[in-house]
Amino acid sequence: MAKRKDPVRFLQRLLLVAVVLAFLFPFFWMILASFKTQQQILSPNNVFVFEPTFQNYLDVFQQYSFMKFIFNSFIIAAASTILSLVLGLPAAYSIARYHQNKLGMTILIARIVPGITFLIPWFIIFSKLSLVDSYTSMILSHMLVGLPFIVWIMVSYFENIPSELEESARVDGCTIQGAFWRIVLPISGPGIITSSIFSFVFSWNNFMFSLVLSGQKTETLPIAVFSFLSYSSINWGGLMAAAVVITLPVLILALFAQKYIISGLTAGAVKG
Repeated sequence: MAKRKDPVRFLQRLLLVAVVLAFLFPFFWMILASFKTQQQILSPNNVFVFEPTFQNYLDVFQQYSFMKFIFNSFIIAAASTILSLVLGLPAAYSIARYHQNKLGMTILIARIVPGITFLIPWFIIFSKLSLVDSYTSMILSHMLVGLPFIVWIMVSYFENIPSELEESARVDGCTIQGAFWRIVLPISGPGIITSSIFSFVFSWNNFMFSLVLSGQKTETLPIAVFSFLSYSSINWGGLMAAAVVITLPVLILALFAQKYIISGLTAGAVKG
């Protein structure tokens, strides 16, 4: 039996390696291209052997002022995530503990409906309020997806926390709100971290809302990438360097928080 399993395990590992390499190769190529000149990128003879240059990164931060776009993206992503947590955690707890199915269904519909459906109404409302190209409009629009996502991750997480813990706290004199803040939230750390990271990543990478609602003051990183595209040509080196700048912070964040992401995603899958 062991001999029969060995070839199967080998094929499984070989398939896993092939899948991983297929997913990692575009990212690896992007990093290599960010250190190449335009001529080297377009030449089939300089795929792996070339003289690296840092000019693309210098252009990104000096010529295109990417620090401003990084600041805008961070402020919008962080603020939308924090506000989504402030509103989403109590909502998720209420849905999980008091079985508010109608509220849960409403939030689920908001999550399922494509974001572009809300884009024109948002633009009209913010135009009337003179809020286009403001942090307010960007943060609120990004919450449209981040808030429902946080709610639905945390509903399943809260459902797996024994209600006896809160009942014990209430016997000791805690209010419902006190039990939520002192008992439930501290043991929900992995779920909160997981939902926060996903909400932050969505906002960081969001293009559609930023394209319509942002301007010179609030332009974010995905929109800034357009600076490398023109009608007649594409600055591939600068584009790849900009892509690395956009991807690297999120990748580092995910690597440091991977154990919380795994435990947060799997916690709601098993009923205790």
